[in-house]
Amino acid sequence: MLKQIINGRILTPQGWLKGGSVIVEGNKIKAVSNNDLHVEGAEIIDAKGCTIVPGGIEMHVHGGGGRDFMEGTEEAFRVAINAHAKHGTTSIFPTLSSSTVPMIEAACQTCDKLMAEENSPVLGLHLEGPYFNPKQAGAQIPEWIKAPVAEEYEPLLEKYKCLKRWDEAPELPGSVEFITACRKHGVLPAIAHTRATYEDVVAGHDAGMTHATHFYNAMPVVYKNREFKVPGTVESIFALEDMTVEMIADGIHVPPVMLRMIYQIKGVEKTALITDSLACAATEGDAAFDPRVILEDGVCKLADRSALAGSIATMDRLIRTCVQMANIPLEDACRMASETPAKIMGVFDRKGSLEAGKAADLMMFDENLKLTYVMQMGNVVTNEL
Repeated sequence: MLKQIINGRILTPQGWLKGGSVIVEGNKIKAVSNNDLHVEGAEIIDAKGCTIVPGGIEMHVHGGGGRDFMEGTEEAFRVAINAHAKHGTTSIFPTLSSSTVPMIEAACQTCDKLMAEENSPVLGLHLEGPYFNPKQAGAQIPEWIKAPVAEEYEPLLEKYKCLKRWDEAPELPGSVEFITACRKHGVLPAIAHTRATYEDVVAGHDAGMTHATHFYNAMPVVYKNREFKVPGTVESIFALEDMTVEMIADGIHVPPVMLRMIYQIKGVEKTALITDSLACAATEGDAAFDPRVILEDGVCKLADRSALAGSIATMDRLIRTCVQMANIPLEDACRMASETPAKIMGVFDRKGSLEAGKAADLMMFDENLKLTYVMQMGNVVTNEL
């Protein structure tokens, strides 16, 4: 069955296209045409002047709809994934905070099953920890934080092909070996929850750690050692031009002026948008999987207010925040929500842009940046047109 989306402004790799159409066949884009002449036999979808952009690719998200991926169950995964899909997330890398090996294995088994399903939005599993600096634990469960243990991570990397990303602090003993093992198995190693010096960041980068997790959060900025300034982890990452970053664009974890600064320095090609959202995202409730976490001021915090714990943001909110609060052009915000994460995670051959042959994943926004329509692999998820 053909679908033809007309009467919208389309974001293509070449720029904006007005007066054209997106033609969908099955789960793929058949063509992005520069005219809107009706295709014979196609179901016509009137975008009603909305902006048509690629579906969001979420590379760091802990849960939603009241469920957390740390639960490891198929039900929890489906509820959270479906909750975020309604807000524009058409591809997802479910994320576990620092967990025990049995918890990781349970999530891997569920992820493997879901990835095997037809038209699945699940592209792989992301492990955030437990190999972190305890002094930058943030909301991670401190009892589970440790230095890399080869006897733990090597069997997991060997057994589970769903593992696509693993975050770690590169100043820890055994880091180079861990990073090397990740790269050997096609897993992206990312710097996180760290107090890495410039030398630590460079050593990790040289070993293959090319991405920074929730940039600015859980990592130090420039500081003084007696009378001398020392570059923090943030400045060290800025200095390495080919390192990619992700930013929690809820306007709270990273203030809007800093969102814009990251965008200006790193650029669209090196900056991805993430929610880092917890179970209470995309739901009417306020319950978090972690009993230490409270919802206050539009964000998740530890109950003692010593650290932020995650967001309640959704994909559509990330784009609105970037455009309306950080003054980032809409096309660049959308690229950072789709194209850039697709490239970072190695799926740009089939995801992340509106082009013939790619997945029929897209979303539409009205003039006020309200999400009006979501399509995932050719199937309508949200339709408020």
